[in-house]
Amino acid sequence: MKVYTYKQGYALFLNKGSMTLTHKLKHLFPSLISLNHHPNAVYDDYTWFITTDDEVVGILTEDLSPRDLSLLEAILTPHNPALPTMTKEEHYWEQRIKTGETDGAQTESSESYRFVYFSVQPNQIKPQAFKEAISELFNKNIPILWNDDHSGLMIESPVESGDEAISYEQIIDILMSDLYVNIHFFVGPIMNDHADARTIYKQLIDYAETAFRHSDQSVLSYVEAMPAILVNEMEPHNRSAMIEAVLNEFVHDTDMLHTIETFVQCHLNVSITAKKLYMHRNSLQYRLDKFIEKTGIDIRQFPLAVTVYLALLANKME
Repeated sequence: MKVYTYKQGYALFLNKGSMTLTHKLKHLFPSLISLNHHPNAVYDDYTWFITTDDEVVGILTEDLSPRDLSLLEAILTPHNPALPTMTKEEHYWEQRIKTGETDGAQTESSESYRFVYFSVQPNQIKPQAFKEAISELFNKNIPILWNDDHSGLMIESPVESGDEAISYEQIIDILMSDLYVNIHFFVGPIMNDHADARTIYKQLIDYAETAFRHSDQSVLSYVEAMPAILVNEMEPHNRSAMIEAVLNEFVHDTDMLHTIETFVQCHLNVSITAKKLYMHRNSLQYRLDKFIEKTGIDIRQFPLAVTVYLALLANKME
């Protein structure tokens, strides 16, 4: 007699007979419901899937063991009914990102594109309303791949430039003023080869967390965040060595560190820095001179200022 594993027996049951897949699942999980028949179901109580017949079904989460959940995810497509239904273009990008390939449903394109990671405060705006607002601002449908109901990835393609382009700072201003939505954007590099999409996606998701952890800006570009990303990937002992060598005795002097950081952020301009710090120009110059004297690093020279900035970032990560 042939002995089947749990997974083989599961698959055999679902594949045999004339009953629909939904009916077979209902036999295994009596709590199963169809979204079409129960549109007002409490979403959070159920784990949702799309069957091979394109039917959205939910099973009470408490009825699913970890093994059941693993097997169902291998046979069915996990689904979040709170999210907008995916378009063909979104399916294309999802396949590109997950497998690096497509099923040929959409013709390959060489148009420029960039991924933009976004994060909204939970429960501030429904995903469908957010998607509609973004499409209206860009004056075209913008594909969105959702991580959950308040974060995900926008795909801008082709990337507009010049007068037609809308900045993400403008988008935030509009969403804040019209919809009171608090949002962050991490803007990826402009790309042309769709074959690179999977690699770029993984980098962007990894880097976004690091970027926002070390910056209070609402919009960050891949390029702006690169110094923090590079420092974050350094070995801890190398970071510590750089901090000690560069910041020297000022490592715990928060006033001096803030002054130096502001000076670098103001492009080494003394007048602008003094104004931003509400400090007299002579007082600022005294602090800069003190830093130069004690460390031997002339912060006024751009190459040295870059090194100091990296040390400041490293110090924040300790």
